[in-house]
Amino acid sequence: MKRNHTMMQFFEWYIEPDGNHWKRLKELAPELKQQGIDSVWIPPVTKGHSAEDTGYGIYDLYDLGEFDQKGTIRTKYGNKQDLHEAVEACRENEICVYADVVMNHKAGADETEEFQVIEVDPENREEEISEPFEIEGWTKFTFPGRKDNYSAFKWNFDHFNGTDYDVKNKKTGVFRIVGENKSWNKNVDDEFGNYDYLMFANIDYDHPEVKEEMLKWGKWMADELNLDGYRLDAIKHINHHFIRDFAIEMKKHRGDDFYMVGEFWKTKLEACQKFLNTVDYQIDLFDVSLHYKLHEASKAGKDFDLSFIFENTLVQSHPLNAVTFVDNHDSQPGESLESWIEDWFKQSAYALILLRKDGYPCVFYGDYYGLKGEYPMDGKKEAIDPLLYARYHKAYGDQEDYFDHPNTIGWVRRGNDEIERSGCAVVISNGDDGEKRMFVGENRAGEIWRDMTNSIKDTIEIGKDGFAVFPVNGGSVSVWAQPDEEDRDN
Repeated sequence: MKRNHTMMQFFEWYIEPDGNHWKRLKELAPELKQQGIDSVWIPPVTKGHSAEDTGYGIYDLYDLGEFDQKGTIRTKYGNKQDLHEAVEACRENEICVYADVVMNHKAGADETEEFQVIEVDPENREEEISEPFEIEGWTKFTFPGRKDNYSAFKWNFDHFNGTDYDVKNKKTGVFRIVGENKSWNKNVDDEFGNYDYLMFANIDYDHPEVKEEMLKWGKWMADELNLDGYRLDAIKHINHHFIRDFAIEMKKHRGDDFYMVGEFWKTKLEACQKFLNTVDYQIDLFDVSLHYKLHEASKAGKDFDLSFIFENTLVQSHPLNAVTFVDNHDSQPGESLESWIEDWFKQSAYALILLRKDGYPCVFYGDYYGLKGEYPMDGKKEAIDPLLYARYHKAYGDQEDYFDHPNTIGWVRRGNDEIERSGCAVVISNGDDGEKRMFVGENRAGEIWRDMTNSIKDTIEIGKDGFAVFPVNGGSVSVWAQPDEEDRDN
């Protein structure tokens, strides 16, 4: 019996750096599975430049919390043994594990080197604002603590094409490294003229040794942890042709079902569509367009026309390649891409990604369990759990939309014969109390349905013609379905 798939991003930016996160995953795996989560995207497992680093300031790709480097053996999330046990616990509970991989840059070099650079305008990286000159940069990675275990590859300035700090002159800037066949990669995003450079020492994917080493590493880590897939970070800054080759090589090595989704943070749908074409649809993308629609809707309240919520979104144009999400670690308060969905609309937003037939939805740890840090927030587990339940047990079969009103929209999932009592009717309001008369099927006549969110206590009887009027409270969502046996008396 095929069930709907649901992913969880199992971290938020300010998780305590106590080294216990892998233990949390191991402990929570059975509960996650019970709630209908069957895959987790875990944070970068590789050694950052400190014990507090979230994993995006990446130092050593081959250190999974095993070697004494950068003042720590463990990473922010735990040691290698903890990680292995967490992955194994997920496997025992039939939860796929997708690891976050950071391939754009390296941080925390072991030594400095002197080399030639040209300073470029940070607002237009194609514009040179200096003649070639020599700097001293942090670009030499020798990994003395690892002692060549797993890989003897050493990184030097020739493997990078840009950096951001000159030790000699104590100067910060965007410095393009000068050398034979050295330039910014061309197959990247065109923001700031060329958005190859993001931060730290920027990896040069035009260098054959780099490509060979990164492909080798990708296969090694997938094997070492027995992973089911990768989440690829910051791919608009990486040579798109390498991303395609990386995906092809990983699938060739691990099998076609090795799953990959990329963070291509562009609001314009056309850019996402072009990227998918460039990488030959080898990976899926997060639906950033939909995220910003949800954010706009949460800010505008009843002034937002809900009937257009899916217009110009990836899930509408490429439903098989879209990972839908409400918020993530970058959009949470205080972060670089802050665009947090307002509290009142959060449950409705999750209904829009969890209860429809298209897209691969991803629940954010911070929404579910809460946020720490400077902007702490309670989790919304109680609001999300009924939607997860409805996704796992009810949201199946043909879908019919009733997007015919700016402030009250609805849709019906007809259910299927394989899953008993499946089918549901969803109504969302961003204004006043509302209702939708919707058709759920003549075979449903006489059934008693209730609101699984418990926002409305009354029940509804499906009419002889298969229609019913489904109400919703103002600024809320109701998910109507036939209760399962164990729910009937609740």
